[in-house]
Amino acid sequence: MRTSSVPRKNELGTGLPVEILIAGRALPQPPPGQVLVNSDNEPSHCDSKLSCEEGESGPSHESIQAVFDLKAFRPVMNLSNPTVTNISFTLYAVLGVNEKTQILTTFLWLRLYWHHEFLVWNPDKCDGVSRISLPVKKLWSPDIIVYEFVDDDVSQACPYVYVNHTGHIRWDRMLRLVSACNLEIFSFPFDVQNCTFTFGSYMHTIRDVRVSPALTFEEMSGNSKRYLEASGEWELVDLLGEASILQFGIDEWDIITFWVVIKRRPVLYVVNLLIPSAFLMLIDILSFYLPPHSVDRASFKMTLILGYTVFLLIMNDLLPSTANGTPIIGIYFSVCLALMVISLLETVIITNVLHNNSMKHQQVPGWVRLLVLKHIAHLICYRQQPLHANQEKPSEPPGQLTQSQSRTSNENPISNEVGSTVMAELQQICEHLSELRAHLSSVQKENELQEQWCHVGYVLDFLLFRIYLLLISCYGLVIISMWCIWINPV
Repeated sequence: MRTSSVPRKNELGTGLPVEILIAGRALPQPPPGQVLVNSDNEPSHCDSKLSCEEGESGPSHESIQAVFDLKAFRPVMNLSNPTVTNISFTLYAVLGVNEKTQILTTFLWLRLYWHHEFLVWNPDKCDGVSRISLPVKKLWSPDIIVYEFVDDDVSQACPYVYVNHTGHIRWDRMLRLVSACNLEIFSFPFDVQNCTFTFGSYMHTIRDVRVSPALTFEEMSGNSKRYLEASGEWELVDLLGEASILQFGIDEWDIITFWVVIKRRPVLYVVNLLIPSAFLMLIDILSFYLPPHSVDRASFKMTLILGYTVFLLIMNDLLPSTANGTPIIGIYFSVCLALMVISLLETVIITNVLHNNSMKHQQVPGWVRLLVLKHIAHLICYRQQPLHANQEKPSEPPGQLTQSQSRTSNENPISNEVGSTVMAELQQICEHLSELRAHLSSVQKENELQEQWCHVGYVLDFLLFRIYLLLISCYGLVIISMWCIWINPV
């Protein structure tokens, strides 16, 4: 519990400081009959303004009712003296942050102090009563508002105030504050928001109402960190403040500006967004180990892209959206989807190399052999397997057998009729064998071409796979570095 002294020489126009009640502590009073002198050298007696009847505890109802009748007037003896209002608040909860409408909703414990010069009595004459509670609607109260307020206050109102026998009033309020805030969501979900609360009078200028902090800004920050609900999405980093003067034309208003720095807890978004996305990217990388010549890798990657798109649609509600920009996590998801599309495109190219060119029985061009099978294969350390070509020499043409048999048949005229039949059958067999040999030769040649194109496809597949890994690694390092800097700012 602390007391704060506000010098009235500079703010209220009197020559002596006046003690202000802070946190309910009884404040020292000047001796009875002491005369204070104001700036106009006019005596101001500190005698009790309210009467206390015998047998009653506290000021009489008639005297308090007379003060209630003066509600429309600012409670000062001299209207040239401003009313000093002390402000303190405790941030109890962060109810919500709407990035699209740029609105911050918080719940505050607000406490106001001001001096009512008509509510003064002598506690010794009032049965020792030094503090009473009165309805706030019956008394004059400063029109302190938050300049960033954008909605009606729907919080439960406190209808009473505490009044000390010195005339100092304490009003505790529960304020559901819906305020405008410039929210920066680029670093979501590791973003830190800095919102401003500006307290000041709406109507009364600096000549009528002055505002000042009731506690130090460090004490307000410590109380807010102590009482802030820790189970929510946001945590309080710091609470800073500054007293200043707002000038508009020839008028000036006394204001206090608070900067509320809050940080988002990113665990929910890391578990629900980043980790599943990283798993899908890992599966896309591992799909390169599927053999492209025997498995339909393209269908697998298309299914993976479809699953990633459904994942983004489901998790779209967790991402913040503004008209000013896109968070980096949205860019991260878009780049991941683009990388998956690039991976599918690479698979299409390799499939075309492995199937279309080999099916057309085209020879591998010389420059492709030199560039791909020699230089690129050496660069990526690819070892080419030896080709299993058929090295057997072709057998003797069946025509020689036919000629020798024809000579034998000519030399033996007795068996000409039987030999002619045999020769016709042998000639037909030789024709079938020739066709079979030609077919086997063409199949062997096709296999050699396919094997050569397979080597070209494997070399290109390994090359593109390593380029893809390099892109993902660089992209991941950049994203992780940026988020680490945002998590642990210097």
